[in-house]
Amino acid sequence: MPIKRWPSLTAMFYEQAATFANKPFLHAKSDGAWKTLSWRETAEKVAKLAAGLERLGVGAGDRVVIVSENRPEWFIADLAIMTLGAITVPAYTTYTARDYLHILENSGAKAAVVSTKSLARTFLKAAHQSDDLEHTIVIEPTKIEQSLNVALHDWDTVLSTEDADIGNCQARVATTSRDDIACLIYTSGTGGAPKGVMIHHGAILHNCEGAATVIKELGLKGNSFLSFLPLSHAYEHTAGQCLPLSLGAEIWYAESLDKLAANMAETKPTIMVVVPRLFEMLRTRISRSVLKGGGAKARLFERCIELGTRISKGEKLSVKEKIENAVLSLVVRRKVKGQFGGRLKALVSGGAPLAPDVGYFFAALGLPLLQGYGQTEAGPVISVNPPSAPKLHTVGKIFEQSEVMIAEDGEILVRGEQVMKGYWRDERTTERTIVNGWLHTGDIGRFDEDGYLEITDRKKDIIVNDKGDNVSPQRIEGMLALEDEIAQAMVYGDRRPHLVGLIVPDVEWLAGWAKENGKEGGLKDLASDPDLRKALDTAVARVNHRLSNLEKIRQFIIAPESFTIENEQMTPTLKLRRHVVKEVYGEALEGLYKRG
Repeated sequence: MPIKRWPSLTAMFYEQAATFANKPFLHAKSDGAWKTLSWRETAEKVAKLAAGLERLGVGAGDRVVIVSENRPEWFIADLAIMTLGAITVPAYTTYTARDYLHILENSGAKAAVVSTKSLARTFLKAAHQSDDLEHTIVIEPTKIEQSLNVALHDWDTVLSTEDADIGNCQARVATTSRDDIACLIYTSGTGGAPKGVMIHHGAILHNCEGAATVIKELGLKGNSFLSFLPLSHAYEHTAGQCLPLSLGAEIWYAESLDKLAANMAETKPTIMVVVPRLFEMLRTRISRSVLKGGGAKARLFERCIELGTRISKGEKLSVKEKIENAVLSLVVRRKVKGQFGGRLKALVSGGAPLAPDVGYFFAALGLPLLQGYGQTEAGPVISVNPPSAPKLHTVGKIFEQSEVMIAEDGEILVRGEQVMKGYWRDERTTERTIVNGWLHTGDIGRFDEDGYLEITDRKKDIIVNDKGDNVSPQRIEGMLALEDEIAQAMVYGDRRPHLVGLIVPDVEWLAGWAKENGKEGGLKDLASDPDLRKALDTAVARVNHRLSNLEKIRQFIIAPESFTIENEQMTPTLKLRRHVVKEVYGEALEGLYKRG
């Protein structure tokens, strides 16, 4: 199957819809059963919604917000918006009314598509205050008790009153080029207010072409994707929606994170796009469930991890060990693969750094894990590990038709079609970020002897101590979070003589520890308990033993609650909002230095 260069995402969609016609495409669960839309049925709905949006006054260049969990309607809305030459503005379902208002005011959106009654209630609080928003289409019927400054429309009604003129849509998208803006994706704001990244059709198509080249050895036909990361994030939007579209693959929409395990077994995906935090949680759950019972089952599991890790690191096994490993594949790995559906070709990790130990764990269990790297401003993928020769401590090789250069200060610079057009209505920041065509990523990295890219830290997150030494907080935080006792951690110490930390205990571990030690209450009640601090000190000491003197955590405090999206200490893509955490705990962290 050749990897084609399409002139636009919409041209790609209508051509693929014509090619695959009655074959299954989008799947979602409703009333306990999976319902399917064929390629043709999807195209008909896209054409109807495009006509409906046009009737509401949406035209080329207009911005349309989508507020929805992952579902077929998300895909349909996105393609309908782009069919008109308009610009999709995805928004997270976890946003507050204040967040939605910022996006509406900044983007100047004319219309919006919202999925549920609950989301509509929050979104409409912002919509009522917007000067630009005129129309909101609600997928699930929603009644309001009082008129608002925005007109509400029912999704089914809009579609039922329009004709599915696919031919007209095909003719219309013929004028769209790779250079045209496809979407305006707001960064998740680890350092402040979200900025709108202008991503053009060519940037996403460049990513799809690069990804297809990489996974070609796994087979480009017969693929099935399970979509569960937010489509409002550039990573899932490109890799979980546009890539399967380019491959003619099926997309299954997971019900929720809680039901992900059951959905994997039901849908049997071949490719899953995931973030490191999910891997970390799965690693903990799998290990605990197996090792808790002890006995032969636990010993086989541990031996499987040991031998599999050695293989992943390129070590050779003895003849006896090879036979043992083959038996373990039948006894252990086959069962684990079955929990993921049994057909998995690749788990593609991105969005944040993946701890090598986590990567080796899954590789040892026979699950093909490919770590990649990128950012929203680059479409978002820049590099990924090749399936035939992954290096789990790296983020792989650079995509074809891309240029990457390491600046004198170690910053990764990127040039190519995938680089954004800039930040929406923010020329000043754009000029600082893209210099002479080079995107300044803000990440620090290096190439190894084989041309694989290694990420060492975020430029702006590097801690510079009082002696001028540079320390990578993300590396230390990742090591801490891999300890059984610790769920989350933040390292602190800029311009200070040594590092201190903020620790969030693992919920399950904490419950077990409390029971064993006769303690009552949850994290909030136990955060100041000296016995809990001693227990966690043991975990921190284990990590410190593997760190240089410069990196060791000298003291720490225990957070009374987890870092979450709700308390705004995590972004919707589960990245730490350091500036927010520092605002909450800064005084307490500074107090650690006064203790001597």
